[in-house]
Amino acid sequence: MPNIDVILGAEPGRKRPVRTEPTQRRSTQRLDALLDAAAEIVDETGFERLTTQMVAERAGASIGTVYRYFPDRVAVLHALRERCIRRYRERVADELARVELTEWWDVVDVALDACAASYREEPGFSVVQAAARETAADDMEPEFAHRMARLIEAEFGGEAEPTELRFRLGIAIELGDALISRAFEREASGDERYLAEAKRLVQTYLAEHLGEALRASTAA
Repeated sequence: MPNIDVILGAEPGRKRPVRTEPTQRRSTQRLDALLDAAAEIVDETGFERLTTQMVAERAGASIGTVYRYFPDRVAVLHALRERCIRRYRERVADELARVELTEWWDVVDVALDACAASYREEPGFSVVQAAARETAADDMEPEFAHRMARLIEAEFGGEAEPTELRFRLGIAIELGDALISRAFEREASGDERYLAEAKRLVQTYLAEHLGEALRASTAA
């Protein structure tokens, strides 16, 4: 089984958008209810129109309850985005644990499928596009590209230089995410042509730039 902890692990020092971290089950449920309400509003009207008052009304809570956890609407959106990203990574990890990885592309393929599934099944998932992508501490590549690179290196080895591998995976993530996001803008269920092209273009790009280096471990 692949070491999926590299997909799930949280970056140390990441700022938390929630004003008060819930420690009791009731507080956790209340926070989830607020984020569920925010997700519904985002899906219905877009994240630009969301307000703390709308969240309070949709959740059947007082505005004071909202402010107990979130100082403003931006914090609500950040918290919802964090939850969506965490659930996306959990989906990727679950699928990686379930399937048999026979080549490096399987890791990327799982990530792309999980992204499309999250747009279909995770309320408010479009909010992940509402802010700049999180980057790793030691360079400007997407933080998730580092995690995928570590998993691919551990499972398949190869001769790809780590910095190059992260760079190429970062571009692949940007390309795939943009096309998948556009697929769900075109159709609520996801435009299958765009989803297919996302996979084809990402695979072609990575095969062109990393294919030989990543296949070197198989030939050795």
